[in-house]
Amino acid sequence: MIAVKQKKKIKKILLILLVMFVVFLLFTFIRHRIMLKQEEDIVKPIGQMIEVDGHKMCVYTEGDGDKTLVFMSGSGTTSPILDFKSIYPQLTDKYRIAVVEKFGYGFSEHVDKPRDVASILADTRAALAGAALKAPYVLCPHSYSGIEALYWAQTYPDEVEAIIGLDMCVPECYDYTKDGTFAVPGYRLLHGLLELGIGRYLPDSTFLPSGDFLTEQERRTWVALGNRNYANIDIARECNMAKDNAAEVSSRNKPKVPMLLFVSTGEGTSMQDKWRDIFYRYADGMSNIKIIELDCSHYIFHFEADKITKGINLFLDNF
Repeated sequence: MIAVKQKKKIKKILLILLVMFVVFLLFTFIRHRIMLKQEEDIVKPIGQMIEVDGHKMCVYTEGDGDKTLVFMSGSGTTSPILDFKSIYPQLTDKYRIAVVEKFGYGFSEHVDKPRDVASILADTRAALAGAALKAPYVLCPHSYSGIEALYWAQTYPDEVEAIIGLDMCVPECYDYTKDGTFAVPGYRLLHGLLELGIGRYLPDSTFLPSGDFLTEQERRTWVALGNRNYANIDIARECNMAKDNAAEVSSRNKPKVPMLLFVSTGEGTSMQDKWRDIFYRYADGMSNIKIIELDCSHYIFHFEADKITKGINLFLDNF
């Protein structure tokens, strides 16, 4: 008899907890939707919205120099336009700069398209053309976008004047990463939690980049975009294709275009102890590649913008 009463009591407690949890999720979801509506004014695109394959990609341009520097972001960056703001203001007096936000990034739309490197590059080239920016370009990729930049130089060498790697990845980097098989379902789960509004309980620093280069308004925009975009399907598909995309680039000859590779200590990557060696092996026997080591972590342009700017100017002055 006592056991039966205890079971009923436990069931009642569990039911109450379940109801409380459902109410909490409902409250969180409604609160999130209200905040999304309130944030509409602060997530208006910075830059041009260019139609690419029936969807909108955001391209930001500034400056009017003879050379066009195209900044290409690392995987999952909340807003590449804001992320690169730590460095491009120092370059616009000499060069035209462009930041392309891929589908799923920043102010660009989510589209759930294939994210093989050929498809990503086709989108980037179309977005630049739509923004009336003509090749050749100086590509400035960070992290994963190094794969796209190398593929670009392999496939359309006349469009790439040079590559300036901002701690960019080369194919060998992906020899040390895990298979992305579970990336899409894992990202879907994470994005689903954010769609419920769980991200609203996280501190702003969860989303914000290092450094103080953003205004308070831009910080609010970044956090708002993080609550909209983080771990979306386009980023998930891109992550899932990373090793295949790296293998595709690795199967081709190394580009002959001039390259300046700024390389970090590897802190912030999963291969810190191997990081610099990877780049020296990639550059071995290649007279067109120069490496500059920086004593900072992976997002080098957040920490060493002055040194990088000086290096870029010296490099491009020789053209």
